[in-house]
Order: sequence, then C-alpha cells, then structure tokens
Amino acid sequence: MDRRHLLKSGLSLAGASLLSSTVLPRNWTAQKPQQASATATAPGRRKLGGKLETTLQILLIVSFMASIGAKGQISSTKRILIVYLSRTHNTQAVAEMIHKYMGGTLVSLELEKPYPENYQQTVQQVVRENEAGYLPPLKTKVDSIGQYDVIFVGFPTWDMQMPPPMKSFLHEYDLSGKTVVPFNTNAGYGVGTCFQTVKDLCPKTTVLEGFSTKGGIERDGVLFVMNGQRAVLAEKEVQTWLRKIKMFK
Repeated sequence: MDRRHLLKSGLSLAGASLLSSTVLPRNWTAQKPQQASATATAPGRRKLGGKLETTLQILLIVSFMASIGAKGQISSTKRILIVYLSRTHNTQAVAEMIHKYMGGTLVSLELEKPYPENYQQTVQQVVRENEAGYLPPLKTKVDSIGQYDVIFVGFPTWDMQMPPPMKSFLHEYDLSGKTVVPFNTNAGYGVGTCFQTVKDLCPKTTVLEGFSTKGGIERDGVLFVMNGQRAVLAEKEVQTWLRKIKMFK
C-alpha cells in the first residue's frame, strides 16, 4: 500500500466516521450528550458542525498517515529496485511481498532465449553454463540503474548455485556504492553458494544479510507453493527479516 493509497483509505474512514481513537490527539474529548442534544435543536448548526467534524477527522487522519511514512520504511528517501528471477513464481511471490513493504521498482529478469519448459533439459543446460562460465544475454534492461540506492536481488537455487541469468545481471550492471540485499527460494537444500556469489560479484557494495525460504520442488512436480497458509508464513518471515536488517520498522 503506497502513500497515495493510505491517504485514500484515511479519507474513506473519515467519510464513514470510523476514526480510530489511536489517531486522536491526547487532548481530544468526545462531544458530551447534552451538547449533541443542543445541536440537534438547531438544524443549521448541526449541518455546519457535521462538516467541521468531518474536516477535522480528515486532517487528523492525513496527519497520522504522513507521520508513519510510506510502508513503514526506515527512510522514504531511499530509492529501491527489486530484481528477481523466478521459474515457478515462488521467488516472484517473495519479491512482491518485499515490494508490499518497501515499495520501489519491481523488475523480472527475462532472457533473450528462454530456458526450455522441460525441467531436465533446463537442468542440463544450466550445468553446462555453470561449467563454462557462460552468461546468458538478458532481454530485460534496467534504465538508469544509478538512480537506485538499495537493490534487492532474488533468485532460486539452481545446481546449488546462483542461476546464470542473475550472474548476467550482476556482471552487466555496476552497483558500486549501493546496498545489495539478496533473497532466495529453494527446494529445501538451502542457498548453496548463492549469497557468497553476490558478495563476490558486488565487491564495492554493502551486501546485507540475505533471506531464504523453501519454495517448490520442480523435480517432483511441486511448482507454485506460495499460497494459503504457506504464503502467510512466508510473509511473516519476510517482515521479520526486513526488520532484522533494519530496512523496515
């Protein structure tokens, strides 16, 4: 939810007279019953009072929304880019959870020549690419990457390594001086060498502690799993991690 949506939500609450006591100043006092009764005997005054009350509610809510900042970020001045590679959409789901709390620009990595749909064919191709150090050309282009301060990079674990397309991204763009934050999904075998590879390919950046969670197991036909209670749990894990690395209050 961005700042604009928060403002709209606040206005809707005000129009419905559902202002929570948490947004009222400490010296606010509710209108006494006898005052309400007196107002009811003067129709013109009641109408004016209603407008003033609604206006005050709107101002209070807008002030409160502004004070908490966009999405609870530590600093709303940080320009954020979230780049991810996702084959079975589990890493994409985590990327969208991060975006929900951090905002910024969300970018999916796509190749000029996509991998085969067949799982075993893709595995064999990735093994050959890793052995040869081949970096597949990216179809995705990020304009003006220099404008971003914090870059989240998300990917699954392939062959216990970072997938070649993400290596292509980290080779192609100069991230010097930026904060890089890795996140990962895997079949239950962990991150392998992925997070170390981020550090190796981004030597002039500040690499924060990464996040990892279990996704699908394509080998066994288990593809997208980030729904229902699994999604709820994953989002809680993401929140905890963002707070731990001090990216979210």
